[in-house]
Amino acid sequence: MVKHIVVVGSGVMGRGIAYVAALSNYEVTVVDNNQVALEQAKQEIEALFEKGIEKEKLTTEMAERYLCNLSYELELTLAVQGADLIIEAVPEKAAIKRTVFETIEAHAKAECYFATNTSTMSPTEIASFAKRPEKTIAMHFFNPVHKMPLVELVRGLETSDDTVEIIKKVAKQMGKETVVIKEFPGFITSRISALVGNEAFYMLQEGLGTPEEIDKAIKLGLNYPMGPFELGDLVGLDTRLNNLKYLHEKLGEKYRPAPLLEQYVKAGRLGRKTGRGVYCYTDEGE
Repeated sequence: MVKHIVVVGSGVMGRGIAYVAALSNYEVTVVDNNQVALEQAKQEIEALFEKGIEKEKLTTEMAERYLCNLSYELELTLAVQGADLIIEAVPEKAAIKRTVFETIEAHAKAECYFATNTSTMSPTEIASFAKRPEKTIAMHFFNPVHKMPLVELVRGLETSDDTVEIIKKVAKQMGKETVVIKEFPGFITSRISALVGNEAFYMLQEGLGTPEEIDKAIKLGLNYPMGPFELGDLVGLDTRLNNLKYLHEKLGEKYRPAPLLEQYVKAGRLGRKTGRGVYCYTDEGE
């Protein structure tokens, strides 16, 4: 039923979703109104295919075939007209999501399903920006998309059983495991991750240890694959701060962002994407 997927937003998550979808034999259109961002996304996706060839997970012929599944578009109104599923992956700002959903509602076919990659926001609220709440669901991927096996599927108030089953099949074709949960701010993973990451910043602010020491303690003591600062730098400290602000508003004081995290974001220390966050990054690595 789902053959053509449109991914709205060409940032880290958007291009990751597009790569995995193309690799899973879906026809994929990546949409962004920023030409530079769209070109960068195309280069990053092509680099992922090249790495797949280098690691012998793909042949050159396979990569070329999957690359043919991808197209790129600046105009959202044009891109969504033939879509079977639209996955929104824009920043966690209600105003931005509203603009996207109002636009796709006006131009997508009636049979099209809508998904939001939100990690904290209400799929019920996001669905209200359009007129098909029964066909709208949160489809929360994790970074890096091609390595992380889970997709959280979050039902809105009016999400239909049919929509859940269709989106579960899409995720399965992408090679993902799913959990289907009820809507509540932060879902499962974001609530836990936000708490751990924020508490790590409070520890750093209090001088409890260096970032390396705190990350090492969490990884080796709690068996986490990444430390909270490594993860924060990967997903973006601005993203982490936005999530915390939303959770603080909805769930109370325990999610109040650490002042040091706010300082880092004000200073432009956003993580890997800017070359500096908690750690510093070069072309050669950390």
